[in-house]
Amino acid sequence: MAQVYLPTPLRRLTNGRARVVTAGGNVEEVLTGLEREFPGLREQLRDPNGEVRGFINVFVNGTEIRRLQGAATPLRETDEVSIVPAMAGG
Repeated sequence: MAQVYLPTPLRRLTNGRARVVTAGGNVEEVLTGLEREFPGLREQLRDPNGEVRGFINVFVNGTEIRRLQGAATPLRETDEVSIVPAMAGG
């Protein structure tokens, strides 16, 4: 089971949990499992087409999934998945 790290803004949907363990053979399965376990998370992570929103970065062991195989990136039980919203400012 992959360990998923969640940013502070999403923790209101996970009962304050910063880290959850979720089963899945790839990133898509892990995200789907999280969305099923924590209602409201899908709307924060996905666009209307079901794709990960452009301002949401998902990392597997420190590498952004867009540089890997996207949501199809395979996962091992020891992998760490981090969900990080992009920051804007000025």
